[in-house]
Amino acid sequence: MSSWPNCAKVAFIGSHGIRKTTAVHGFANAMQRAGRSVEHGREVVRDNPLGINESATGEAQLWVIVSQIRQELRLAQNAEVLVLDRGVMDNYAYYLRANGGEDPFDIGPLVARWSETYDMVVRLRPDIDLSDDGVRSTSDEFRNEIEALLDVHVRRLVEPQRVVEHDASSIDDAFDWWPLAERLAGLMGEALFADGVPRRRSRRVRSEKPDVPQLEMEM
Repeated sequence: MSSWPNCAKVAFIGSHGIRKTTAVHGFANAMQRAGRSVEHGREVVRDNPLGINESATGEAQLWVIVSQIRQELRLAQNAEVLVLDRGVMDNYAYYLRANGGEDPFDIGPLVARWSETYDMVVRLRPDIDLSDDGVRSTSDEFRNEIEALLDVHVRRLVEPQRVVEHDASSIDDAFDWWPLAERLAGLMGEALFADGVPRRRSRRVRSEKPDVPQLEMEM
């Protein structure tokens, strides 16, 4: 069967300034090259009319979580793969931080249930310096607070087999997205490549010994 019968949801999560948007575009491109239809969910916090960063209120972060879910509901109808710049898990971390660790609107059960709808969650670790983009905070303390909350709640909200972790510094033009694409296909129980799309071939492995043949394997 060529098309995936169910939309696969992949969320790239973590604190801010860790190349999530770059990763989303790279992974989405790989899935498109495999012949899969893809929708891209962008980071909704940038549209928040109630404020962002350290000074954001609990209500502002509640707006983000609700908007995130609304976006996912809308986009999941349109493609085989939905690739998301954030999920409810990391938005929940910002929400808890804004509320001093409390959940005044009792949205924890909703976040827990919605976290089960992600087929794969890719957490990027912040091993790069923050840069000033004119929008997001450049406070290391703020980012560290979010990461500490993620350490606790991602483990609680998402099953280990659905979580992949990479250092943010690894996300560059040379990053190989195919292992993640193959992992998603395995989690979905589906073929990665659509009918009629040539399977990719691995890079040639060059040996320093001249008598060892070079191999090229079909994936």
